Amino acid sequence: MALTTTVRQRKQIRRKAPRGFLRRVFKRQKPQLRLETRGDLLVHLNCLLFIHRLAEESRKNACENKCGVIKEEHVLAAAKVILKKSRG
Repeated sequence: MALTTTVRQRKQIRRKAPRGFLRRVFKRQKPQLRLETRGDLLVHLNCLLFIHRLAEESRKNACENKCGVIKEEHVLAAAKVILKKSRG
């Protein structure tokens, strides 16, 4: 009997922002809004930065509570802190 080995396929990471989707959402929500040519990329970058900061703060909260898993309460507490910081 030979050992069977399975090779997992890695999921492709998108290198580009979903520009068509973002433009469509903006047009549906705010049809009167006129965006710059690359304004949707700035919005996408802002979302990515927010998610990164949220993940870091959630990880920090989980470590403070000596928990190996990031739970919902860690994310909610982190969101409150990050939103307060982003207000200015």
